[in-house]
Amino acid sequence: MTDTIDAPVYTVPQERKVVTAIPGPRSKELHERRLAVVPPGVTAALPVYVAKASGAVLVDVDGNQFIDLGAGIGVTTVGHANAAVVEAATAQLQDLTHTLFTVTPYEEYVRVAELLAEHTPGDFAKRTVLVNSGAEAVENGVKIARKFTGRNGVAVLDHAYHGRTNLTMAMNFKAAPYATGFGPLAGDVYRAPNSYPYHDGLSGAEAAARTINYLEKTVGAADLACLVVEPIQGEGGFVVPAEGYLPALQAWCTEKGIVFIADEIQSGMARTGEYFASTHFGLVPDMVLSAKGIAGGLPLAGVTGRAEIMDSAQPGGLGGTFGGNPVAAAAAVAVFEQIESASLLAEADRIGATLLAGLTALQEKYDVIGDVRGRGAMIAIELVEPGTASTTKTPHAEAVNAIVAHCAQNGVLALNAGTYGNVLRFLPSLAISDELLLDALSVIDEALAQLSA
Repeated sequence: MTDTIDAPVYTVPQERKVVTAIPGPRSKELHERRLAVVPPGVTAALPVYVAKASGAVLVDVDGNQFIDLGAGIGVTTVGHANAAVVEAATAQLQDLTHTLFTVTPYEEYVRVAELLAEHTPGDFAKRTVLVNSGAEAVENGVKIARKFTGRNGVAVLDHAYHGRTNLTMAMNFKAAPYATGFGPLAGDVYRAPNSYPYHDGLSGAEAAARTINYLEKTVGAADLACLVVEPIQGEGGFVVPAEGYLPALQAWCTEKGIVFIADEIQSGMARTGEYFASTHFGLVPDMVLSAKGIAGGLPLAGVTGRAEIMDSAQPGGLGGTFGGNPVAAAAAVAVFEQIESASLLAEADRIGATLLAGLTALQEKYDVIGDVRGRGAMIAIELVEPGTASTTKTPHAEAVNAIVAHCAQNGVLALNAGTYGNVLRFLPSLAISDELLLDALSVIDEALAQLSA
């Protein structure tokens, strides 16, 4: 951690430790119980069963300690079992667990809405509706945009991922496994080419012109309610668009009366060194979707947008039984406070600098690493078949799988990503130390060396 931050107290030593085979005997026993009662559609990337977590380390039921490079897919951004979040949630549990905000409201919901209005880009009046999950935020964002514009069409980008509900399955670029056999899917969803600098070689202006031309010719701007974009794509492989791409799309949306929605579910809440990744690109979206890291591990999501857009929904048209639950909302307030008091934006930058330096050094050693990209604590490497990094850039998913497996056996939880499964993503909590990062990188170095051999 940086010198200006008081060292946090962790309930688990911040180190990796492997004491059994992975998975261990107790995890294997639990997995057998799981198979009897949980459907296979709910997969397990690593079937070790976690008993405790603190900071950036997971402890399984067999006593193995893993360096966590995934943070629950970007959820425990402030660290596992963050003391301030636990304290806030515990206090709220003792006072109020539920009333339903649309029946008898409470302050915690209002405070989260105030904080989102303050920290999302744009100096204008905003409104927020709180819901339970990222996919639910996407659904509500689209619903509100359709109400405001009176249009039906929804535009998304290649390699996007937005969820597993009926509408969001239709919005995803990758059908398998998220939508296979689950149709019919929602209609009026249109997918356009995105900016993917490593593969398309286009400038931001060129890529934006391609996207806009495609949408104008295949849909027509007059029929589009919204364009939904991830400023840095998540499941698609942490794709960072070329400079100028997103502002050009936003300008086109504004000109055509299309609501520009930034899906910041994975990239938001200090993950990239800004509260929201949109800021890196000079974006001021009409609507921002937040979830994952917003409540430190409790289920909460938000749709924050321009007041005139959000106010278009009629009374009773928005909400839900558990949306903005007071315990989750109290935890979210604590997360915002932690971002400021623990200087977590700077910590994200520190993590990004450490990862980029380490991964770039690995790229120089191993030609299987075709690209290193990302911002803050949202970094990825794209793996390609050896010798193709400067030519065909052929995806090498098998290499990623081998690295993930090697990491698991050596006390590091790593995650894949990308449309073709050939991206290794780094999504650690902002509590992770440089020592843990360098240790994890040494394990990845071992895996790459074995691949090269």
